[in-house]
Amino acid sequence: MTLFTAKDDDHSPEQGLKSIRWPLRLTWAGIWAEVLVQAFWPLIALVLAVLAVLMLGLHDSVPMSVVTGAVVAVTLAAVGGLVYALRHLRIPRRIEALTRLDASLPGRPIQALMDVQAIGTGDDASAAVWQAHQRRMAARAAAAQAVPADLRMARRDPFALRYVALLAFVTALVFGSVLRIGSVAGLTAGGGALASGPVWEGWAEPPRYTGKPTLYLSDLAEGPLNLPAGTLITLRMYGEVGALSVSETVSGQSQPEGDTPAIVQDFKVSQSGQIAIDGPNGRAWDVTMLPDAKPQVEIAGPPEVTALGEMQLPFVARDDYGVEAGEARIDLDLAAVDRRYGLAIDPDPRAEMIVPLSLPIAGDRRDFEENLIDDFSKHPWANLPVTVTLSVLDASEQQATTPPTQMTLPGRRFFDPLAAAVIEQRRDLLWAKGNADTLAQVLRAVSYRPEDVFRSDTAALRLRRLIERIEIRARYGLSDEVQTEIADDLWDLAIELEEGVLADALDRMRRAQERLQEAMKNGASDAEIAELMEELRRATDDYMRQLQRQQAQEGENGDQQQGQQGETMQMTQDDLQRMMDRIQELMEQGRMAEAEQALRELQEMMENMRVTQGQPGEGGQSEGEQAMEGLADSLREQQELSDQAFRDLQDRFNPNADDGQQQGQDQGQQPGPQQEGNQPGQPGQQPGQNNGQGEPGQGQGSIADRQQALRDELRRQEGRLPGGGTPEGDVARDALDRAGRAMDGAEEALRRDDLAEAIDNQSQAMEALREGMRALGEAMEQDQQASEPGQGTAQGNRRAENTDPLGREQGANGAQGSEGDLALDNDAYGRARELLDEIRRRSGEATRPEVERDYLRRLLDRF
Repeated sequence: MTLFTAKDDDHSPEQGLKSIRWPLRLTWAGIWAEVLVQAFWPLIALVLAVLAVLMLGLHDSVPMSVVTGAVVAVTLAAVGGLVYALRHLRIPRRIEALTRLDASLPGRPIQALMDVQAIGTGDDASAAVWQAHQRRMAARAAAAQAVPADLRMARRDPFALRYVALLAFVTALVFGSVLRIGSVAGLTAGGGALASGPVWEGWAEPPRYTGKPTLYLSDLAEGPLNLPAGTLITLRMYGEVGALSVSETVSGQSQPEGDTPAIVQDFKVSQSGQIAIDGPNGRAWDVTMLPDAKPQVEIAGPPEVTALGEMQLPFVARDDYGVEAGEARIDLDLAAVDRRYGLAIDPDPRAEMIVPLSLPIAGDRRDFEENLIDDFSKHPWANLPVTVTLSVLDASEQQATTPPTQMTLPGRRFFDPLAAAVIEQRRDLLWAKGNADTLAQVLRAVSYRPEDVFRSDTAALRLRRLIERIEIRARYGLSDEVQTEIADDLWDLAIELEEGVLADALDRMRRAQERLQEAMKNGASDAEIAELMEELRRATDDYMRQLQRQQAQEGENGDQQQGQQGETMQMTQDDLQRMMDRIQELMEQGRMAEAEQALRELQEMMENMRVTQGQPGEGGQSEGEQAMEGLADSLREQQELSDQAFRDLQDRFNPNADDGQQQGQDQGQQPGPQQEGNQPGQPGQQPGQNNGQGEPGQGQGSIADRQQALRDELRRQEGRLPGGGTPEGDVARDALDRAGRAMDGAEEALRRDDLAEAIDNQSQAMEALREGMRALGEAMEQDQQASEPGQGTAQGNRRAENTDPLGREQGANGAQGSEGDLALDNDAYGRARELLDEIRRRSGEATRPEVERDYLRRLLDRF
């Protein structure tokens, strides 16, 4: 066993410690810092606290006796802190730093370098081992880093008094002044110098709305000084009265002569000038006043009006410090009014409208753009010439006003002739009370034959009561309250005539068509036409749904009635949407004559129309057919997602596959029948499908999102699945539940970028979907056999007509159904899956010809 002893001489250790010279010195300095902080922290805290009190000027606000007592207390505390420091002060030795540094290294290499070989010095092998050990320890010591000092004082200062003193000192640095320390210089001479010495201090406080900070003038050197207009200057003089004097020319006020100098002076900056303090430590500043600029406002464009009459008037406002408020004043432009009919007489006096401008709730108000949004449809000046004036106000109450802008006050437009007539008479009534007699006569003339103009007896009766009320009130004079009540009743009647209260879908559709025609004739705005077109779409959709329900309920009688009607117009809902899109496109292009002609053709078709879905002549779908069609769409979408995931997995191992496919297409290869039969945008294309082809740059994140959307759609379909309570229905629900769980697993795998596991889960989901569709088909077949009509009935004939030449039932869109004697059995679906897997395998083999692989990829894209 080898024994080691410490080396006694100092020669070899110094040679071995050269590599740790600076880490050792820094560690030794850290130990010194620990010792000094632990010994002198009370004295340091006392010094920081005293400096904070002096810099904040607290000694100037207390009596001299308190200051004297504080000086005695501070002196005693300083003596106590010095005694504490001497008791805890010790001189750290170099060996302590060496020991601390050695303890921070693995294996204590510094101590090893100081050791010498005790035995085996004459053995070459033993000496070689020792030298190798020394070199290894030297390498470890060379990596030494200085050990940080431990300055934690929580054990010695449990109340954190040092932090309190430090916080007070930092506060004094921010809010106090170092010059105030000199004001205590006379305390040692007897205490009278503080009270009698000439000392001053001052502040420059800008107006609050400017957002500028307050300046402490005692810290500012002489020279130029820029201050906002209205800045409050406060100067205070201490000591002998008259030793310091203030002269200024920034307030614009004359200074009284011969009066005793004031101890405190306050004045505001209203012009550029000079502020001077004469006396000991006096200063002077050349003040430049920064004037407050007037705000600016302007109208940014013409007003925009919605179909219901809401106006948006854009405006821009700006100010150097921010706009505080704004308003719009709207007044009638009487000179521009067409003084005819009810407007021929002088109007009743009416005050101008004052509308507050909308300002940014949060953010910068120095430069912004906003909109004045309001609805003036019920105002008496609606659709009449007015003048609009915008004004804004800043914090200093400076106001900016735009020149009066002439415009027509936007309001709601009525396209129903009777409703427009009622609104016009309402305007005349609000224009002047003297129009009451003429108003009643005009309304009586308009409603002379109510059966020709009114769609509802209730509306006709309401108008008759209003006419009688107007005649009675006009005979004895109209008050302002009665005038307002009658105007509100006329407005409600016009809204009822315009929008209607009929619940019948056909009447709503006809009314929407008529309103759209009137809008095109009267030159309505684009926004009004767009809203009326949207209303027509909604009314048409309601009418289509009502016809579907009616045909589903009528059954046999409906077929007989249609046979008696002769020729009928057969069209799908897609055809209607295309026609309405064409009408809207013509209106947007300004071709109103063609749009009116197309709208008339649409009206004629809707009058004699039979709604179909899928093939012409077929009635509405049952719940089972709709569920089967939805599951088929889900299966198709799931197949597309699985194909996309497989292609992405294949691209990882064969990134040049897409290049070969693109090269084959560039050589003039024509798409196969599978590609030609289902191009995007065709009627057979379902929304959101892309024929299984991934978009360029589409990653697993987008496939995972599509997988989640498909899972949500399947969950919705489960809630609407028919056949509850039957064994087949329960089997279908169980299968869909398994498909949902498999979809969830596929989504999680796609999020983790595990394409192989995602493809397996997608395969399980497709198998479960197929099983659910088979169970649902069997349930539908049993229900159909139980209620199947005999041969020769209308429904039986319709069922016979809905079969292909092989006798198989066709689906809702002409696709082969799952019912019938020749339907695929359970094993056929498995064989189809095996065939699809074989196609995928062969398409990924690089040894096959590119033409064959391209054909196989097109098969995968189709199926």
